[in-house]
Amino acid sequence: MRYLRYVAVGDSQTEGLNDGDESAGYRGWADRFAEMLAVHHPGLQYANLAIRGHRTRHVRSVQLGPALAMKPDLVSVMVGMNDLVRPGFDVDAVMADLDAVYAAFADAGATVLTFTYPDVTRISAMTRHLRPRLLEFNRRIRESARRLGVIVVDTESCEIGVDPRLWCRDRVHATPLGHSLIAAGAAHALGLPGADDSWAAPLPPLEPPNRLARCRAEVVWVVTFLGPWLIRRLTGRSSGNGRDAKRPALADVVSGPA
Repeated sequence: MRYLRYVAVGDSQTEGLNDGDESAGYRGWADRFAEMLAVHHPGLQYANLAIRGHRTRHVRSVQLGPALAMKPDLVSVMVGMNDLVRPGFDVDAVMADLDAVYAAFADAGATVLTFTYPDVTRISAMTRHLRPRLLEFNRRIRESARRLGVIVVDTESCEIGVDPRLWCRDRVHATPLGHSLIAAGAAHALGLPGADDSWAAPLPPLEPPNRLARCRAEVVWVVTFLGPWLIRRLTGRSSGNGRDAKRPALADVVSGPA
């Protein structure tokens, strides 16, 4: 199949946070993946409607309509972690939104690519209570994908997904290395020429931090990242308030830095 129009929907990970910055702009795995696609699909156009802070209901209510209007033949959907980390997470409601998004794109004739999530609770002691809901969410994503013919990049099954070098200090967003490996995983799942499973190969082992270093890291994370996140929740604010998509219309793909 030749792809001519690729549209990415989702949240901050697809927007590309921490692969670049606010002044220079963010790149992220979806931009990197679009560049890989364009090598094999000349003339490819790409739009990225993802906005940080968006949840599954936002993708369904805000991003789905504009994405369908672009008549994409390839769509990526990565969303749900902003739902999962909130108290009262309702997997049935979240999956109802995801099912509707997957089905709408598939019914429109697009190839749909989605993702499970690595078990990052293994590298963050203060989030380990979220592990059962994360594993259940991943199971439901796989189930929905099988039913609707969606391609899955199953990052949960890859040990590389919990390597701390793939994650920024906030333990939420990927590093540039993490974004590059997500893009390579998407290319492999889609069967792009030259793509293989080497993206999931383990990195050279790290020397484990001592107990003091682990405790210090937890304190820094609570003060720097968890605290501000809790304040936003209590005040009803979102990191995506007032923000627009970075690539709201289809445009030619321009390669970024290696």
